[in-house]
Amino acid sequence: MSYLIQQFSLEGKTALVTGGARGIGEMIAKGLILAGAKVYITSRKLEDLEQKVEEFSQLGQCVGLVADVSSMAGIETLAAQITERESQLDILINNAGKTWGAPLESFPEKAWDDVMTINTKAPFMLIQKLLPLLRGGSAAQPHHIVNIGSIAGISKDSLSAYSYGTSKAAIHHLTGVLAKDLVKDHINVNAIAPGHFPSKMTAGIMKTDEAKEAVLSTIPMGRMGAPEDIANLAIYLCSSRYMTGNIIPIDGGTAL
Repeated sequence: MSYLIQQFSLEGKTALVTGGARGIGEMIAKGLILAGAKVYITSRKLEDLEQKVEEFSQLGQCVGLVADVSSMAGIETLAAQITERESQLDILINNAGKTWGAPLESFPEKAWDDVMTINTKAPFMLIQKLLPLLRGGSAAQPHHIVNIGSIAGISKDSLSAYSYGTSKAAIHHLTGVLAKDLVKDHINVNAIAPGHFPSKMTAGIMKTDEAKEAVLSTIPMGRMGAPEDIANLAIYLCSSRYMTGNIIPIDGGTAL
């Protein structure tokens, strides 16, 4: 048992989780902190950030940074803030994301620009800006990038969120491309493709008991994911030495 605990420990590691103040990002950030990592979390809203940092600081090391990855200026500012504070970044979790639902006939151009920018372009540009900190791992201790995709990028059920599913399929593909490019630098790149977890995004499609029942009926396990489900997967990926380029669904069997 002690061998297993040691294997999955993130003691001494430094991580950045974008959008880490709520939803799936919050779940992952908390798991990384409990596993021993020093975790930076970002949010666009100072109030959300301060509340979450106060809570997480009772568990371990947590630092909050106000950041908006929807623009290059915001990405560059975030990268500069991390670079000022750290000489090395062991883990990057690209979690910040956005969705947009509208009927096919009226789906707006802005829904493509905004969603593709945050869900696909921003992770790529943030990785690029943080490469000097992400490099420096070894075969025995690789550094890790985990992109948060979605089963919406695997399934063909749009739920009228056309750009969202497309953006997640794109980040899945980009994960493999970057994994191949960065393996020489001892940076492992993987993606998690979550199904339904409690979040602001899922709340939007589960506003009534009937809607909730309809969603749950599509999940063979009959329940939404719990925080520890996705946190444990993230901890595993961030402690693994021999996994890269994988897209891992965690969805209670929904993709079946």
